[in-house]
Amino acid sequence: MKLGKYLLYGLGCVLLSAQPSISAMKSGMDNKLEWKVVREFQLESSPVDMVHSLDGKYVFVLTADKKVLAYDAKGNLQGAIPVAPGVTSIDIDPRAQYLHLSDGDKKTFYTLSIDFVLNINSVGSPTKGNTDAPVTIAVFSDFQ
Repeated sequence: MKLGKYLLYGLGCVLLSAQPSISAMKSGMDNKLEWKVVREFQLESSPVDMVHSLDGKYVFVLTADKKVLAYDAKGNLQGAIPVAPGVTSIDIDPRAQYLHLSDGDKKTFYTLSIDFVLNINSVGSPTKGNTDAPVTIAVFSDFQ
């Protein structure tokens, strides 16, 4: 039985190696399954694991150079989080507020709180106080 399993695995590897890679093919169909590449991220290092927020706004990729890269849905890099060498898998909570890291070397599980900083252009808006203040609070009170 083991010999048959290894022969089947070897045959599958040969068949897969004969097929063009996904990066070469932008779409395809096999039996009742049709697929199309809708987004492609060019990474600075090989991907190890990835997860995306349920709302589809963010994608997090754990890379071989031990960083978690955070991308928005359009593929724009939002930032990078350095991680320990033993981190081999990542996950995220449904609201994309916490990133979970699994470190097999240290037998540790980490939960990171994450927030995305947004810059709001307030040029030309009415202000009160010093315009060079490090923090500006915008109040939208004229909307009904």
